[in-house]
Amino acid sequence: MILYDFVCTDGHDFEALIASMSDDAPSCPVCQAPSRRRLARLNIGGRADTGVSRDQMPRSWTQTGAGDRETIRHWHEVAAKREKLEERHPELAGDRRPILAHEGIFARKPLRAGDDIAAAVRDASSPTQSDTHKDKQQQ
Repeated sequence: MILYDFVCTDGHDFEALIASMSDDAPSCPVCQAPSRRRLARLNIGGRADTGVSRDQMPRSWTQTGAGDRETIRHWHEVAAKREKLEERHPELAGDRRPILAHEGIFARKPLRAGDDIAAAVRDASSPTQSDTHKDKQQQ
């Protein structure tokens, strides 16, 4: 059964279940007049906003405006909202493992708990494709 929106010749709007889309339109339940299928409303309002991801939140003292109280209060509220959202939708949480190193060679891709340290150091120390491309252009 498929739920469709209908309108009769007298202007009454109604919904009806029909077995297939090729079935005839039912008569109006109010006035028994013939009806025709009408385009259903598309409701795109009320979409959820996931807000700022954890990766976009400040991670250092300088990113919080050198410890500005209002900035810290703002980010605390944003983080609390994000925490509640992730409790309801765990798929939004991403990688929650603690970050062990995020500076120096790990600036682009932080070293996280459980990562293979040797592989992470090797990957972080090797030049990226963009770095190799820049070196070739400079030669």
